[in-house]
Amino acid sequence: MNTGRTVVSQLVEFLPHQQFQKCVDRYGGSRYLKNLSCWDQYLAIAFAQLTYRESLRDIEACLGSIGSKLYHMGFRGKVARSTLADANEARDWRIYADFAQVLIAIARPLYELDPIGVDLDQSLYALDSTTIDLCLALFPWAKFRKHKAAVKMHTFLDLRGNIPTFIRITEGRVHDVNILDEIMPEPGAFYVMDLDVDFERLFFLTLSSAFFVVRTKANALLQRRYSHKIDKSTGVRSDHTVILTPFGSASVYPDALRRVTFLDVETKKRFKFLTNNFTLPALVIAQICNNWEPISTKTVVRPQARRRFLSEARALPPLIFGTMINSSTVTFESST
Repeated sequence: MNTGRTVVSQLVEFLPHQQFQKCVDRYGGSRYLKNLSCWDQYLAIAFAQLTYRESLRDIEACLGSIGSKLYHMGFRGKVARSTLADANEARDWRIYADFAQVLIAIARPLYELDPIGVDLDQSLYALDSTTIDLCLALFPWAKFRKHKAAVKMHTFLDLRGNIPTFIRITEGRVHDVNILDEIMPEPGAFYVMDLDVDFERLFFLTLSSAFFVVRTKANALLQRRYSHKIDKSTGVRSDHTVILTPFGSASVYPDALRRVTFLDVETKKRFKFLTNNFTLPALVIAQICNNWEPISTKTVVRPQARRRFLSEARALPPLIFGTMINSSTVTFESST
C-alpha cells in the first residue's frame, strides 16, 4: 500500500499559489461562496479530470473517501456537490484563464531549446482547433446544428513543447481563420496552418514580418514566374516563385509567393505548400508543414464536457482552462 504523498499533491506543489491568489483578487472570486474557496474549486475540477469522475456526486464521494489526505492534497475545506455546482455557475471563469496564462509563461522557457525535428531557429506556431461535441439536452445554449450542440476551442501551439500560447473558445460555427484577426503576429516567427486561409489574412502576416506555411488550396490559381534548383533525392519535386492570377486574390495579396511540392516516399502522397519565405531550403519548408500533427485536447476535454455537473454555460470555460492548467503542471514535472 502506498503510504507516501498522493499524485495530486505532488502536482499541486508546482503551482504558484500567490499568482493564483492575484487572479482571484483581480476578479473578486472570494466575494461569494466563502465556504468553498477558488483554490478548492480548482482542485476539485482538476481531481475530476485526472481521475475521470462522472458526476458531482462521484466527486463528493471520492474526495470524502480520501479523508485526512485532503489537507495534504491542498484542500482547506469540505467539497459538497451543491456548493461546487454553485461555484461553477457563479465564479468568473477568467480567474482560471489568467492563471493558465501565468503557467504558460513559466512553461515556455523550459522548452525553448528543445528540438522540433526541423532545422529552424525561429519560433514555430501551429493553429489547431477542436470542436467539442456536447449534448443538446444539457447544453441548449450551444446549439450547433439541428440535433447537435458544440463549442470550438481555437489554440495556437508553440511546437517547442506543444504548449498553447493562445486559447479562444467560440461557438461551433466560427471558422478557424477568424482567429487570425485576434492575434498579434510575432515578427520572424513561422505560422503553420493545415486549413484553407484566405489570402487577405495571409498578407497581414507578411506585413507583420511573420512567415507562414500552408497547404495549397485545390482550386488556387497560380502563375509560375521562376523555377529554382532542387534535390529530388530529398523528396522535393519543385520549388517555384508564383503569383496569384485571380483579380480578387491578387488585389489582397499582391506580393509573390513560393510554392514547394514534396513527395512523401512512404505514403506516395504529393503535397504542395505555399509560403512567403524565400530563404529557407525547400526541404525545410516541406518539413515544417508535413511533420507536425494537429494536437488537440479533445480526448481530455470532450469526455469531461459531457458530464452532468458541467451542464451550465459558465461551467465549461473553467473546465477547459483547468485542463490547460493541468497540462502546464504536468509540463513542469516532466521538465524537472
